Amino acid sequence: MTSVKEQEAIKKLMAFLREWDSARKVARSHILDNFIESNSGKTGPELELEFSQGASLFLARLTAWLRMTYMYGTCLDKLLKSIGIFLSAASGRRYLLEFLEIGGVLTLLEILGLNHLREEDKRESVKLLQLVANAGRKYKELICESYGVRSIAEFLATSTSTEAQEEAQLLLDSLGRGNPKYQNQVYKGLVAVLPCSSPRAQQLSLQTLRVMQEAVGEAPRGVVEPLLAALRSVHLEVQHEAIQLLRALMACEVRPALLKGLVALLTPPRREAFALSSETAQGRRAEERAGAHSRHILAKESATVAEELIQLEVVRSLMVAMGNQDHAVSQRHASISLVYFVCTFPSVEETVRLAVGDTLFQLFMDSPETWYTKMDSFQAEILASSGMDRPQELAMLQATEG
Repeated sequence: MTSVKEQEAIKKLMAFLREWDSARKVARSHILDNFIESNSGKTGPELELEFSQGASLFLARLTAWLRMTYMYGTCLDKLLKSIGIFLSAASGRRYLLEFLEIGGVLTLLEILGLNHLREEDKRESVKLLQLVANAGRKYKELICESYGVRSIAEFLATSTSTEAQEEAQLLLDSLGRGNPKYQNQVYKGLVAVLPCSSPRAQQLSLQTLRVMQEAVGEAPRGVVEPLLAALRSVHLEVQHEAIQLLRALMACEVRPALLKGLVALLTPPRREAFALSSETAQGRRAEERAGAHSRHILAKESATVAEELIQLEVVRSLMVAMGNQDHAVSQRHASISLVYFVCTFPSVEETVRLAVGDTLFQLFMDSPETWYTKMDSFQAEILASSGMDRPQELAMLQATEG
């Protein structure tokens, strides 16, 4: 037989559940406020004590109301936070299993795809998915099997909230760890985010890809174009993360394609600058800056990579970038990169000297980091003409110099 105290506790629980069942939206909102305030951070046993061993009865009501109303956004943030108290409770694995049994993961993923819902609500949904993923490998697999990677990646790419984007990145990072069956799917999902219009989403995706790279091993060829496009970003934080991922990919089979694309970034079409709008010109300068800087880093870290870059005519491309007086930063990066190649490879020194002439070459070697600030327009033309398709044009310029 139950004690009087236990009977009173059960009556209290039943009264609470009847209040919930009969309450309308406003009253339920107040109940949720009180529940969140009183129970945040409690363990599973503490929740059971609070609900007289009947906490699961309240969780079942919360999940049922969620499934019925999530499309309308009714008290959605409070509802998700309340469910989160159960899912995050220490020694409360039973609550997680109960939530999953009623299709909780699918409901959370569907919330992410509803355009009319608030960012705050979607962020709470992502946080619940984090709790599911952090529970172990089989739960990560469940999310992935439910097409979760695509939904989360799309949310990361389209979200306008920095906080929500960071939560989505944490979730994708979790799904990419300790989940060998689906880690390639997560990797490709992150790559799919790179062409989006949000610099923050690009930055977060690149960071996560770099962390995942060692576990993935061989990168898919589909990463090449999106990564090269990220290097063209006018946002320095995106360029930085793209360069870091680029370095990690130098041990992969995609290296030749990446190096070829990097060299192409440095070589604009002849007289391109006259036809560019200011916005496009800014993007072009960003490409050249990133191209020269990344090549310098890669060449210094690996003699093999440096030799491959030379075979891809990076020297000519660097000279063209040095002649671009529209952007001093690009000139500086290109100059620093070129002096490395000249000092490391005698054949490059001879090539550059022949291409630009003794006077310009000596000026370059005397002060490679600042010489471009003293370069006149005629000398810049000689450098920019290093990429001419017709060698006789370059020869004519050099003859005029002499």
